[in-house]
Amino acid sequence: MITSLRRLPFVLALLLAAALSAHAAGKALPRSTPEAHGISSAAIRAYVEAADQTIHTMHSFMLVRHGQVVAEGWWKPESAEKPHVMWSLSKSFDATAVGLAVAEGKLNLDDPVLKFFAAEAPANPSENLKAMRVRDLLSMSGGHETEPKFSIETGPSVREFLAHPVTQKPGTWFRYNTPGSYMLSAIITKATGKTVLEYLQPRLFEPLGIEGATWAKSAEGYSIGGYGLSIRTEDIAKFGQLYLQKGKWNGRQLLPEKWVVEATSKQVENDKAPSGKNPDWRQGYGFQFWRCQNNAFRGDGRDGQFCLVLPEHDVVIAITAQTGNMQAQLNLVWEKLLPAFQAKALPADAAAHEQLKRTLANLVAHPAPAKK
Repeated sequence: MITSLRRLPFVLALLLAAALSAHAAGKALPRSTPEAHGISSAAIRAYVEAADQTIHTMHSFMLVRHGQVVAEGWWKPESAEKPHVMWSLSKSFDATAVGLAVAEGKLNLDDPVLKFFAAEAPANPSENLKAMRVRDLLSMSGGHETEPKFSIETGPSVREFLAHPVTQKPGTWFRYNTPGSYMLSAIITKATGKTVLEYLQPRLFEPLGIEGATWAKSAEGYSIGGYGLSIRTEDIAKFGQLYLQKGKWNGRQLLPEKWVVEATSKQVENDKAPSGKNPDWRQGYGFQFWRCQNNAFRGDGRDGQFCLVLPEHDVVIAITAQTGNMQAQLNLVWEKLLPAFQAKALPADAAAHEQLKRTLANLVAHPAPAKK
């Protein structure tokens, strides 16, 4: 009896560990083989090898089809459990908080921005500033001809954003604007009393099983919004899968379908690049999401962070990297992976799948090229 009692803490520890393991597994995306979902392992391996050879520097890759992870890899020392900085991919999460707040009646897309910042507004705001709406911030069309300057370390400033000249009519002029994304974060806090990170925790992160997310704060105390979020590769994939599923997760409508459609549709033209240059940055912009070639959409961030969604193929691709050529990353997807997505399952190919797994398990990050 005494021996049994002494063993009780050990047994309880085992049971707790098993429960935690089951909990973590229950929140992970299901796994399968590429061939079972209409993709050849050889084609994925060709993509991974090309990315490894031509992109400096890949950190991770995850391919999800029909809701199942069919390939995943990390370039050492990166790993599945290691959070990665999202840079501007944070903007898509920031916008999601806006969509949720609208659904809860906390704010409206047509609310004037100044409604939330009476204390910080200029004494004599211009007519264009008074006309700026939440939806204009979402679509990067707030009316600034130039992006307000800000410090990466301390974040943008509400007062400096509102003091910056609004030379164009809001809603008519695309200007990529990280301080505008920051204003969305500040609006969430004004409307809900919580930072974007706090607001998303029970509404998005917990239902998706995204654990340990962090989001840097500005000197003013707001989540920076336009950047600063750190999560894992699989968390990116889950987020993309949620949008692919029109906001539904495990039978529950987390996001209104109407919001998902609006956020990922073209809200404003952004075709100002020279002909032929960076075509995936010339397909239109939604609500903190980019439209892509091949009827896809994405959230993305500096150095090559991608949440790429291809609705016609029921595919989500998550990528993290540290590269200066993000169009090259997308080009490889279009060249190597897109033709490989077949409508029906393929015959099992154990040898090719094993070769793919070996390739994915032995990736090592290349040193970033020296700056010239």
